[in-house]
Amino acid sequence: MLWPRPSSHFDRLIQVRHRIHWLIIFIFVLVILLEYSTPPPYVFGYLYVGAVLIASTRLSRHATVWVIGIAITLTLLNLFIPGVAAITPDTVANRVITVLALGVTGWLGDRLQAYEQAFTRQRLQLQAQEQLAQVREDFVSTLTHDLKTPLLGALETLQALRSENFGTVSLVQRRVFDVMTRSHRKTLQLVETLMDVYRNDAEGLRLHRQRLDLLSLAEEAVADVVPLATSRQVHLRVSDESSDFRRSYCVNGDALQLSRVLVNLLSNAVNHSRRGSSVQVVMGAANGHCQVQIMDEGQGIPADELPHLFDRFYQGQSDRQAEGSGLGLYLSRQIVEAHGGKIWAESRPNGAVFAFRLPACMNELPLLASSQSTV
Repeated sequence: MLWPRPSSHFDRLIQVRHRIHWLIIFIFVLVILLEYSTPPPYVFGYLYVGAVLIASTRLSRHATVWVIGIAITLTLLNLFIPGVAAITPDTVANRVITVLALGVTGWLGDRLQAYEQAFTRQRLQLQAQEQLAQVREDFVSTLTHDLKTPLLGALETLQALRSENFGTVSLVQRRVFDVMTRSHRKTLQLVETLMDVYRNDAEGLRLHRQRLDLLSLAEEAVADVVPLATSRQVHLRVSDESSDFRRSYCVNGDALQLSRVLVNLLSNAVNHSRRGSSVQVVMGAANGHCQVQIMDEGQGIPADELPHLFDRFYQGQSDRQAEGSGLGLYLSRQIVEAHGGKIWAESRPNGAVFAFRLPACMNELPLLASSQSTV
């Protein structure tokens, strides 16, 4: 048994167009019969509005112009055809008003169609952008997950080799293993940062808040960065901008995420400092906020790059921005802003300052103890 071949989408469009054309023709025939079978004072040209509206919303602009022109022509011809009554000013006025109504209706219909087309294009663009963003996020998530597994395996293998599980390791080989381990850890950190950035953009940053001492977090972050600073011969120091005594800087935040901010900013400062220089972490509090400033003695930052430093994947033109992926500062901004704070950078004659501030816990008494901490 042979089944009928289904019509294509193009054929269905042609069929719909034919129905619209026949509907417009039917309206014209009906109005013409009414117009030309009654005296001129009876104006039925308003009924052409139906055909004009159908044409302006369903057909092309060229076809709409033709429909409006024919409707106006037939409306004005009714003044002279069939010519059984005298033409009066009232009749002419009615016909002119009808013609204006037909023209305005066609213009409004054309505007409506243009707005609908613009709205449809915008909606399609948004859908395409959402689909592209979803594909990109899925790709990054899959890529970072697949990259972590071999990196972790390589780190474990290097650790086993360095521990002489497979035989004696010479000093030169140990140094090679150390270089490879640092490289793999740096790559793993980059992969994890990339995963966190895309997860935060897609799902938002989830914080596990608790009362924290920002000074203690800063000291722990400095301890984490000491190996990097030692390798680059950079001195680290934590101080208070307004006191020689230790004070607590209480904030309500996520310890893990804020530690990542401090380590990112400290690592950035150390990487761009000259050998033998120092990086200073300055704690402060004002106007209900706790503030952390990380000052280095490296190259300054051009003024035109300052507003873009915390953008995703931003790489400036100066030598200072030559290293890194452009994700560490962007992730730091995500974390600080999720805590209701602000992060920024400033340039100074002998270096740069990266700083952030967070809302302080209210009704907290300062904790006085030993003098400032120096690492």
